[in-house]
Amino acid sequence: MEDPMTVSASNPVRDLPLHDLAGFTHRWVDADGIRLHAVEGGQSAGPAVVLLAGFPQTWRAWRKVMPSLADRFRVIAIDLPGQGHSERPERSYDTHTVAAHVHAAVKALGVPAYWLAAHDIGAWVAFSLALNHEGQLRGVALLDAGIPGITLPETIPTDPARAWKTWHFAFHLVPDLPETLLAGREREYVGWFLKVKALAPGTFDDADLDHYAAALAADGGLRASLAYYRDAAESARKNHQALSRQHLTVPILGISSSHGSIPDMAASISPWADDTTGVIVPGAGHFIPDEQPEAVAAAITDFIVGGG
Repeated sequence: MEDPMTVSASNPVRDLPLHDLAGFTHRWVDADGIRLHAVEGGQSAGPAVVLLAGFPQTWRAWRKVMPSLADRFRVIAIDLPGQGHSERPERSYDTHTVAAHVHAAVKALGVPAYWLAAHDIGAWVAFSLALNHEGQLRGVALLDAGIPGITLPETIPTDPARAWKTWHFAFHLVPDLPETLLAGREREYVGWFLKVKALAPGTFDDADLDHYAAALAADGGLRASLAYYRDAAESARKNHQALSRQHLTVPILGISSSHGSIPDMAASISPWADDTTGVIVPGAGHFIPDEQPEAVAAAITDFIVGGG
């Protein structure tokens, strides 16, 4: 059971509206000095699956997947540091530091071992978490993400047919300028990513855009989101350092989509992992959990049941 001293209902981002999900509870967890927000539900005695989202989203990226998983599993969606309703530290957004906070949050919730599913920047964190805490992981599902130092290209393509998928990596690295240009325009910026990178233009509605824009605008959320990109070189360095000592032995499921950024996640990870399988979800762009939640839930369920 979790330690009642480490779990509370104290929300550190009070000016961001909370969105409830039927059957799930909001919690805030002391994760080695940072309060992280978790949304938990499902079967308390079942296998635990932890969900991590990426840019420009929050835990709500998984809201369509969580009810299906809750029928069989204990489901915990966590906002990363600086994301959603989690605290926004001033520094240290490299994925190994962030992974340590996420793992501490899971431990504080009384979970000794768990499955992990993560998208985009969440997958950056999940990969580093697996390198450092493999003994507590049952398996890791990675969704449509180039991992720093692993599969993330060193250079941004200039071919317009490909550059639109990755141009923002360089923009986010520039000190101060993105904050200057985007302050007050968070909704327009978020809207571009959600509308252009999803296969179906109607995947996200106005309420989605409002929520994700508000999360970026609240209490340094934009600065924190950009920090993951600005610390990506350090994330890559630490990934290389860890991989010089080990390969991943935990089972890895690569979930790609028909119109995503990474055509074959399993193949991209396989040089660094001993046990990889893959699935490609049809009818989806980059935001696979939002676009095809039933297929994502089924893939994660099969992964857990097959390896449990």
